[in-house]
Amino acid sequence: MGCMRRLGCLVLLVVLAIVAYLTRDSWMRFLPGVGPRSTADTGVGGTALVWQPVTADGAARARRALEQLRAPRGPAYVTITPGDLGSYIYQELAKSLPQSAQGIETAGLGDRLYVRATVSTTELKAALGPLAGLLGEREQIQMGGTLHVIRPGIAELQIKDMKIGNVALPQALIPRLVRQISRGVRPPELAPDGIPLQTPEYIGDVRVSNNRVTLYKAIPAK
Repeated sequence: MGCMRRLGCLVLLVVLAIVAYLTRDSWMRFLPGVGPRSTADTGVGGTALVWQPVTADGAARARRALEQLRAPRGPAYVTITPGDLGSYIYQELAKSLPQSAQGIETAGLGDRLYVRATVSTTELKAALGPLAGLLGEREQIQMGGTLHVIRPGIAELQIKDMKIGNVALPQALIPRLVRQISRGVRPPELAPDGIPLQTPEYIGDVRVSNNRVTLYKAIPAK
């Protein structure tokens, strides 16, 4: 009996250890010397992201900046924040996220634009397979990628890293998930891991650097 009791205690301790590990993000921040921990707030390499919400004011600022590019004697490029760009292309971002997406925010890090939103994981289970069992009913999805203009009027956000909750997805799974969450027609020039974005035809190139987005005027064809 003593042996059985010891075996039962050992099993209980193992179960408690597994539960503690799986829920570590909810209790570790209360330990002395351990601050808040959120891997969903970091980009590639673990660098902290500065998130900016989608707002009507941000969309208006981006629209005014882009109007300068359209002017014949306007500047060759304009620079805006990731938040303002995200606000301007909000409808396009919304098309490329599950219908349940809420709280869309954007950030810039290095040469990547990041987008995050809270979504219902039921819309992702077909693409995630066994990984879906690690997720709750609603989770935060975060995508980071590089922006490219693939032809006048069409750009793409080519996804390089993705997280759902605190689960970083394998690179090989990203194209499959991108195809599932993207709604509407995918242009034939689009990369397998690219999300399409409609842009004004007078934008020739776009680059992200140091949490700023630079948009370049298209060079007229001769």
